[in-house]
Amino acid sequence: MIDSFDTHAKIPQHFAAVDAAAKAAGKIAMISVGWDPGMFSLNRVYAQSILPEGKDYTFWGKGVSQGHSDAVRRIKGVKNAKQYTCPVEAALEAVRSGSMPELTTRQKHTRLVYVVAEEGADKAYIENAIKTMPNYFDEYDTTVNFISEEEFNKNHSGLAHGGFVIRTGKTGMNKEHTHVIEYSLKLDSNPEFTTSVLVAYARAALRMKANDGKTGCFTVLDVPPAYLSTLSDEELRAHCL
Repeated sequence: MIDSFDTHAKIPQHFAAVDAAAKAAGKIAMISVGWDPGMFSLNRVYAQSILPEGKDYTFWGKGVSQGHSDAVRRIKGVKNAKQYTCPVEAALEAVRSGSMPELTTRQKHTRLVYVVAEEGADKAYIENAIKTMPNYFDEYDTTVNFISEEEFNKNHSGLAHGGFVIRTGKTGMNKEHTHVIEYSLKLDSNPEFTTSVLVAYARAALRMKANDGKTGCFTVLDVPPAYLSTLSDEELRAHCL
């Protein structure tokens, strides 16, 4: 079993439940596989390990969040919806400068939601349900726009996304040197890219079971990088190391 569970705050509970089921069945499972959680998680760990004295920053967008869009579509009275996550450019530039600013969740991103409401739906209820939704919108400045189905289909049919993981750290006897590690993604299709990540980790899960006899639940943090590749160990050493 492999999934792309992406509610960060609930990953520990989800891991425990899946781990118990997988071990009881003698199977292997992989959770929270994608780009965040997933590829961004890996880059946070790598950067923290290299620059232990520093700060992490994650920015998403501008792009469509599938999870947030799905959450909005589950609200009573919503016929269709699309949510865009938008980084605050001033915050992004402050981080890249190496100044290590203290930024709240609200200062880093805004959320922009386009909703097609069902006929007769309570729009005030829908807007309030969006803006107060825990783990999704309650910590962000969120703008909700109600539009027609025609406008939605014309202007909001794409699934582009992306983002940045940035680690700023200090080295030197007096912490006089500043370093910035940045990993970025620019995706034409969020679901196609996420599927590509899932395939790579499904390949790794099969190897962990077949080669190492592993059972239970794992995340991207537990997987040897070589297990992801279609190349042999010899090819990896020759061409990627």
